[in-house]
Amino acid sequence: MTAHDRLVGVVGTGTMGQGIAQVALTAGHPVRLYDAVPGRAGAAADAIVARLDRLVTKGRMSAEERALAVARLEPAQTLHELAPAALVVEAVLERLDVKQELLRELEDIVTDDCLLATNTSSLSVTAIGGALRVPGRFVGLHFFNPAPLMPLVEVVSGYATDVTAATRAYETARAWGKTPVACADTPGFLVNRIARPFYAEAFAVHEEQGADPATIDAVLRESGGFRMGAFELTDLIGQDVNEAVTRSVWEGFFQDAKFRPSLSQRRLVEAGRLGIKTGQGWYAYGDGEERPEPHTAAPADPPARVTVEGDLDNAGELIAMMREAGIEVTQEDEDKGTRIVLPGGGQLVQADGQTSVEFRDVVYFDLAHDYRSATRIALAACQDGNPRTLREAVGLFQALGKEVSVIGDVPGMIVARTVARIIDLAHDALARGVATAEDIDTAMRLGVNYPLGPFEWSRRLGRNWACGLLEELHERDASGRCAPSFALLRHSYDPKKWEGSA
Repeated sequence: MTAHDRLVGVVGTGTMGQGIAQVALTAGHPVRLYDAVPGRAGAAADAIVARLDRLVTKGRMSAEERALAVARLEPAQTLHELAPAALVVEAVLERLDVKQELLRELEDIVTDDCLLATNTSSLSVTAIGGALRVPGRFVGLHFFNPAPLMPLVEVVSGYATDVTAATRAYETARAWGKTPVACADTPGFLVNRIARPFYAEAFAVHEEQGADPATIDAVLRESGGFRMGAFELTDLIGQDVNEAVTRSVWEGFFQDAKFRPSLSQRRLVEAGRLGIKTGQGWYAYGDGEERPEPHTAAPADPPARVTVEGDLDNAGELIAMMREAGIEVTQEDEDKGTRIVLPGGGQLVQADGQTSVEFRDVVYFDLAHDYRSATRIALAACQDGNPRTLREAVGLFQALGKEVSVIGDVPGMIVARTVARIIDLAHDALARGVATAEDIDTAMRLGVNYPLGPFEWSRRLGRNWACGLLEELHERDASGRCAPSFALLRHSYDPKKWEGSA
């Protein structure tokens, strides 16, 4: 751990550089800021002081603490002023050559025991450190924006990073009040690797004409339990930024189909519709513009009675909810599957990767983070399906207090296919030694505010749920994008089925 009286240097004074400097400063370190552009370090120091003033105004920092922190903050005119630093974090332009040149220069200035770190989010820590004489002391410290508020820090070990350097970086981040997770150097690290399906599946449903952005976002929030939908979140991040990360991960994995970028997002970027910062992205943000409303079905009469075959697996809570709503429920054992049979004879089935058009009179309903607390549910039916079945399905969920969005007949629907693919990438990362299951869950909860970590989802939904759904998706899209990884296939096998075999 870097002692609190030791100097921390920060090179690069953009949003991330300032944020990292503020974190180190409020943890008690003296901090020196450097930027290659004259005057920027001083302006960044002034901006940090202004933020500290706001913390005092809001009662989150005392005037005395603010005065002590300001006294520890110093803009540097040259890199040589960082010579006494115990830790230097670079947050400069995301270009490999720029970072390598800077770090080579720093290595000749700082002491031998100085820890060097990069805040890169898209470049290889191994490649950046490859330019150093002593790459063992170089590590990734990936903070999330805004650094003073976001608790997660990915501590990334490059191929040549010493264990002692990674441990020191980890303990330093923890001493700064952050929640560090350790991971190997892989494209996207943890969060940006495993989060790709959250965006990709939403964009794919839109491209397949399954639903409009407002409806997909509403389903992800109100059924999936995600803080924001994929379209509104990428508008906030910036379409150019989000697409660049996706493209970087895709290229880092040698254009693996699992990380394939979205053509519709590429068109937004080409059109200059980058989101909130340009006033137009998936949504319009001009004066007087209103967000489109999600598709919500008109009121329908609920069925008086239903038959439940099987136990509905992870949707079993619906049985009690239907009874509480006054719907008569008859339960029957069923070895061939689990479904709700409606009065007209149609079936209501949880999303499983298949489509309504493949069956006679079936309506699919999407996965929910919690069926009781969810405020919206998505239903999918083919265009030639029985209208009565869809009306009864809509009425049933409305009787349970849900808004209902009817979407196109897309396999895996919205939440189910998204969660299944996130689980798959998490299992693959675990099997490849990128991080522990606990750190992966922590990273996804804290880094992107998921309601559950991937392994928490996996345990809740069952050993074979994600693999089974992805196998069905893969049958309908043989590109490999949805094919379950070998790690997930191995995990999905139930050891009990081998009991008693020769």
